[in-house]
Amino acid sequence: MWDGLDVTYEGTNQVKDAKINMIVREYEMFSVKENENISSMFVRFTNIINSLQSLNKCYTNSEMVTNTLPLEELLGLLMTHEMTIKNHEDDEEEDKKKKKVIAFKSSTVDSNEEESGDEMTLITRRFKRFLAKKKFGSKNHIKTVPSKSDTKKEEIICFECKKL
Repeated sequence: MWDGLDVTYEGTNQVKDAKINMIVREYEMFSVKENENISSMFVRFTNIINSLQSLNKCYTNSEMVTNTLPLEELLGLLMTHEMTIKNHEDDEEEDKKKKKVIAFKSSTVDSNEEESGDEMTLITRRFKRFLAKKKFGSKNHIKTVPSKSDTKKEEIICFECKKL
């Protein structure tokens, strides 16, 4: 009965060998995927190792990492490196945002240069001169303005009907 359950759930030796070969290939071809962080990469690597161990194919630490560092220390170094890279990318994005500032430069033009300017600038300047000559607080709006010697209050005349 045990042999029947074993074959049903784990497969025959040929099926086990095929699973082991498939996972060993995945192990040997293991690399970090694009836009994958170190934590998820390590979880993927651990799942491969655990799958191999469940099929009685075990690797030592030196076989898992072809490096002089233990696996845990390598993971810590990789996570630190990843944070440094992210921080550097964030700094670059902030620099790009800062560089997109636009400034305008203003200048004054003499009356001689006025003829050479564009039409809108010319019209605006002439209109400002017109307003300065007319002065909105002139005789049409205010009849009398109180002076220090005069005690009368200011009298305002309506523009349309010319009454107080």
